[in-house]
Amino acid sequence: MSSSTVLPSARLTALPAGDHRLHGARPPVDLAAVGWSEVEHTAEGVARAPSGQEASYVVRVLLRQPPPASASGTLCAEWLNVSSGAEAAPEWTYLADELVRAGHAWAGVSAQVVGVSGGAGSVAVDGGAPPAAPGLVGADPERYGHLVHPGDAWCHDIYVQVSRAVRDLVSASLVLAVGESQSACMLARHLVSVHGLESPFGGYLVHSRAGSIPRRVPEGTQHTMADVLAQRPGRLPDDLVPTLVVQTETDVIGRMRSLPARQPDGPMLRTWEVAGTAHADKFQIDAFEELLGCPTPVNRGQQVYVLRAGLRALEEWARDGAAPPAAEPLVVEPLVVEGVEGAESYAVDELGNVLGGVRTPAVDVAVERLSGFAPEGASLICQLFGSTTPLPAETLRSRWGAAEQYLSAYARATEAMIAAGFACPEDRQAILSEARPGVLTGGQDPS
Repeated sequence: MSSSTVLPSARLTALPAGDHRLHGARPPVDLAAVGWSEVEHTAEGVARAPSGQEASYVVRVLLRQPPPASASGTLCAEWLNVSSGAEAAPEWTYLADELVRAGHAWAGVSAQVVGVSGGAGSVAVDGGAPPAAPGLVGADPERYGHLVHPGDAWCHDIYVQVSRAVRDLVSASLVLAVGESQSACMLARHLVSVHGLESPFGGYLVHSRAGSIPRRVPEGTQHTMADVLAQRPGRLPDDLVPTLVVQTETDVIGRMRSLPARQPDGPMLRTWEVAGTAHADKFQIDAFEELLGCPTPVNRGQQVYVLRAGLRALEEWARDGAAPPAAEPLVVEPLVVEGVEGAESYAVDELGNVLGGVRTPAVDVAVERLSGFAPEGASLICQLFGSTTPLPAETLRSRWGAAEQYLSAYARATEAMIAAGFACPEDRQAILSEARPGVLTGGQDPS
C-alpha cells in the first residue's frame, strides 16, 4: 500500500447535547468531575460489503475522552452490543475505571443495523420472546431520524471506517477493538476474514465469544444470535495481531459453547477462562437485578477485575510486544449420564466452585458457590447471568476457620491475583472490600 493512499473513513459531525440512549444499570461515571468530555457524533460514509457492493450509511458514535494532558494516545473502539435489540456498552461498564485512570479514549460504535434502524432482538430482559426493536431511528426520530444503516453485510466496513475517523479525531496512536457477547462474535469474524494491513486496530479484546464464527454476510438484513450459534465452531488466527480472549464459565460449555473452538495460545493470542464467572453478572446489572426475575441471585464473581487487567495487558502488548500472562483453562471433564454422549461438566472443588482457569479470591477463598449457570428452567436472560448459592456457615468455618484466618487467606489470594497479572494493583482495595467474614458466623455481609 502506498503511503499516499487515502483509506475510506467516516465523516464525523457532532450532535447537540441530548439523550444518547446508551445508559447502563450502574451509576454513570461522572466524566465532568475527572475532566473528561462526552460528545455524540453522526458518522457518514460509503461502505463496501464483501460482495463489493457499496452502500451509503449514516450511523452514530459516542465518544468519551480525557483532557489532552492526560490522554494516553490509545482509543478503545467498542462494537456496541445489540442482543437486546437496543444498543448497550457492556465493555464500558466493566472497563470504565481502567479507561479513566489510564487516559484511554473510548468510542461506542453503532456497527449493526438493529441498533440503528431496528429489527429483532436476541434476548428479552423479561424472559419472554424478544420484542421487535425500534432502533435509534424509531426510538427518537427527532434526534436520529436521519440515520441510515444499509444492513449487516456492511457492518464490518462501517466499524472500520468509523473507528478510523475517531482515531484521527482524537489523534490516537493505537486503536483497540473491544466487544462482548454478540459483539465479540462479530470481532471473531473480523479477525478471521477482515483484519488486514489497512486495519486501524492494533489489538483485540474479545470478551465472551461463542465457539461458532458468524457468517460474514447474514442471510437477511441482520445478524441474530440464533444464527450465529448455528454456525460451525472456528478458531481465531494466533499470529495476526495481539488478541486477548476472555471467557466465562457460561461461554465455555454453556450457551455460547466455545469449548469446540478452544485452542492453545499462540504468538499473538492469549485466552483467559475465568473461574466463578458468568456471561453477565451482578456488577453489570447492579441494582436492577430483581427486574430479571431470576430464581436465584445472579453471579457475583470478580470478572470485572480480570477484564481491567486484561485491557491493561493488551494495551502494553500492542505497544511494546510484552505478551500477557498465560492462564490455565477451566477444567472440563465428560459428563457421565446414561444415554447422553458428548456432554461435559466442570470439575469442582469441595464447595462446588470450578477448578482451573484464572483464579480470584472469590473462588479460591470462597464463601459461596459461584456458577456460570442458572437452575434448570430459568429464563434465557437468567441463564446468561449465572447464579450465586450461599453456603452453610458451619461448612465455611470448617474450611476457613475464624474470620481472621479467612481474611488472611483472602488477602493472600488477592496478592496472588495481582502478582500473576490478572488484577491491577489499583484495584487491590476494591477486591479486598469484597471479603465477607460475616458469613462465617451466619451474618449477612453485603454482596
